[in-house]
Amino acid sequence: MATTVMAAAVSFPSSSAASAVVKASPTSPCTAPHFLSYRPRAARAAIRAQASATDTAVEAPAKSKKESKKQEEGVVTNLYKPKEPYVGKCLLNTKITGDDAPGETWHMVFSTEGKIPYREGQSIGIIADGVDKSGKPHKLRLYSIASSALGDFGDSKTVSLCVKRLVYTNEAGEIVKGVCSNFLCDLKPGADVQITGPVGKEMLMPKDPNATIIMLATGTGIAPFRSFLWKMFFEKHDNYKFNGLGWLFLGVPTSSSLLYKEEFEKMKEKAPENFRVDYAVSREQTNAAGERMYIQTRMAEYKEELWELLKKDNTYVYMCGLKGMEKGIDDIMVSLAEKDGIDWFDYKKQLKKGEQWNVEVY
Repeated sequence: MATTVMAAAVSFPSSSAASAVVKASPTSPCTAPHFLSYRPRAARAAIRAQASATDTAVEAPAKSKKESKKQEEGVVTNLYKPKEPYVGKCLLNTKITGDDAPGETWHMVFSTEGKIPYREGQSIGIIADGVDKSGKPHKLRLYSIASSALGDFGDSKTVSLCVKRLVYTNEAGEIVKGVCSNFLCDLKPGADVQITGPVGKEMLMPKDPNATIIMLATGTGIAPFRSFLWKMFFEKHDNYKFNGLGWLFLGVPTSSSLLYKEEFEKMKEKAPENFRVDYAVSREQTNAAGERMYIQTRMAEYKEELWELLKKDNTYVYMCGLKGMEKGIDDIMVSLAEKDGIDWFDYKKQLKKGEQWNVEVY
C-alpha cells in the first residue's frame, strides 16, 4: 500500500532553538465510508408507535456491534505504560511563536522507530525526567499528537508535539513552572524522552473522504488538526483521498501566537475548494459590535452557513483547546436551531451519539 508525503516541509519561524537533520522516506496507514440521520423527538416517537402497533411475536435479531464512522480499524491503544515507557530521542525542538507572544509554544519531533503506531487524533503521555517532592517519578502528562501517522518526515518513525511552556505566578507571588511542559520545551536534540500510549479514540478522523470536517482550536489545541490536515492535504494515500471540506477555526491572543500559519496558507493554495481557515486573534481583532474576536465570535459571522452544514449527516465537528469555547458555540447555535423547531442540546446529543460532535477540552 503505497503512501507518499508531498513536499510540505515543516517551516517554522526562525528562533534560537536547536534542530536536527533527519532523512525522510515514506510508508503507512488509513481507511474510508459513513452516515447519521437526526429526527426530531416527535418523529421518532411516531415511528416507535407505528412499529409497536404492527409488532407480532417476532424473535429479536441478535445485536450486531455498531460500526464506527471513524478511522478506528486497527487502532492501537496503551501499548506503552508508565512502568515500561518507550524511550525515544528528541530529533528537533523549535519555538514557533514570536518573541513578543504571550508565552512560548514549541514544536518538537521525537524518534519512535515505528514502534508507537499512532493515528491522527490520538495522544501520547510524556514522563519528565527526575522525581517529584516525594522522591517518586513524575506522573505522566498527556499531549495531543501534532503529526500525521506518517510523521513530519514521512517515514512513520517519528511523533510530533506542540507544547506551550507553562509559567505563572501563584497567590504567594512565587513563579511556578509546569514540570512537564518546561522539561519538553527545554529538550535538546539527542536527549531521551519517555513516552507512553498511544491513547484515545474520541478525536479519530472520519472514514468518509467526502465529509465536511469542522475543526475548532484554541492555542495548542491545534495539534490534532495539524495531524488531520497533513493527511488531508500534504500526503498521498492509496486508500484515502480527501474530497470534502476541511474548515479550521483557530483562536489565539496575538498574531505572533498564530501556530503553523505558513503550512495552512500552503494548504489553501493547494486545495482552495477543500480547505478554509479563519483566525480569531482576541487582543488585536474585534467584530462589527466592537467585541473581542474569540473563536465563537468569528464563528458567529458564519453561523447560518455552519448551521446548514450541521444539519447534514456527513458533517463532523472536532473541538480541542480551552473548555470555555464550547459554551460560546452553544450560545450561537441555540437560536438558529430554534428557528427550525429543534432543541439544540437534544440535537447535539444526537450528533455525539453519531460520532459527529467530538470534544477534547481542558
